[in-house]
Amino acid sequence: MFTTYRRVLALPGALVFSMSGLVARLPISMVSLGIVLLVSTRTGSYSLAGTVSAAYLIANALFAVLQARLIDRFGQRRVLPPAVVAFAVGMTGLMTTVELDVRAPWPHLCAALSGAAMPQIGSCIRARWSHLVPDKAGLHTAFAFEAVVDETVFILGPALVTVLATTVHPLAGLTSAIVATVLGTAVLVSQRRTEPPASGGVHRHAAGPMPWPVLAPLIACAFAMGALLGGAEVATVALSDELGSKPLSGLMLAVWALGSLLSGLVTGALHLTASNASRFRWGMVALGLVMLPLPFVDAFVPLALFLFLSGFAISPTLIAGFAWIEESVPSGRLTEGIALFTTGLAAGLAPGAALVGLVVDASGASASYWVTAAAGLLGAGLAVLTRTAAVRPSPTGSSS
Repeated sequence: MFTTYRRVLALPGALVFSMSGLVARLPISMVSLGIVLLVSTRTGSYSLAGTVSAAYLIANALFAVLQARLIDRFGQRRVLPPAVVAFAVGMTGLMTTVELDVRAPWPHLCAALSGAAMPQIGSCIRARWSHLVPDKAGLHTAFAFEAVVDETVFILGPALVTVLATTVHPLAGLTSAIVATVLGTAVLVSQRRTEPPASGGVHRHAAGPMPWPVLAPLIACAFAMGALLGGAEVATVALSDELGSKPLSGLMLAVWALGSLLSGLVTGALHLTASNASRFRWGMVALGLVMLPLPFVDAFVPLALFLFLSGFAISPTLIAGFAWIEESVPSGRLTEGIALFTTGLAAGLAPGAALVGLVVDASGASASYWVTAAAGLLGAGLAVLTRTAAVRPSPTGSSS
């Protein structure tokens, strides 16, 4: 299995840009939690902490695609440095306003600036793999490796920011997020040999039309998947609390992430003959179905078992989704296409968590898993109905 991974990681510059991407992506799982920890500690208000965190997340969702378009047009080395500077300035401003007890809307504005400028590292890394890897089998392995990196980020990031903010200093968590973003992005930008070529300032439509009959349902699937992920996290915390041990929710969520990480490793090592579209559809169906037993769970052991199984469906589905986008969108708009998918995923997290929270308050934690099951089945239905692009759009195609 590891021979398969060594083959792609041995490509010139691959290991360096992927590992720098891991470091630069750590704040994805650190900043929102770090904001809540800082603001709630300094002000005693969880509602204020929630609104400041929401300002960051909303701005990030709104501006991610715009940044990706600029990266496709002008190149990573021209867009990422000013973006990371703006992110650091926004984060520093946020920490300063909270420490000085400056009233709203200044903490919200600083959070929004940092969210809007957050470098789109995941999209950039996958675009580099698409540019560097010469064959589809190798690209499948590369995308699988990045799925494993994503899971690593979401295992390490929350633990790191929590430990630093609670045992070192309330500012330490967000400070470490700034350092990771700046250093990781700086190393990534320095890797010129693996950077995909920019379009040279040509208007984005000249790169070819977006295949919206494929892309729009995929974005909707990503939204449903995000709602499932965000909702399942809240439901798991609530159920652990009902079962008498809220701290065990961390272990349950770690088991969930472990299932996804392991399945990503295995998927990348396999030579799969099924199309990316078929694998994505089956992955969404499996993810929806494996959530169905969770509303009936009333103990930690079966909870861990079914979370592990549902986690096993996450990485292969995401790997197939990114590969489907890579083969469908124009090469000159690949970063934009990937960012659209990841933005859809991120946009579903908050609504899923909020809806599950309402059901928890009204009917209990177990019943709230019906929300995640419904989101999974909705995504499965959308995936089945999604059209398949026969070929990548021509770079000289008409405007979308």
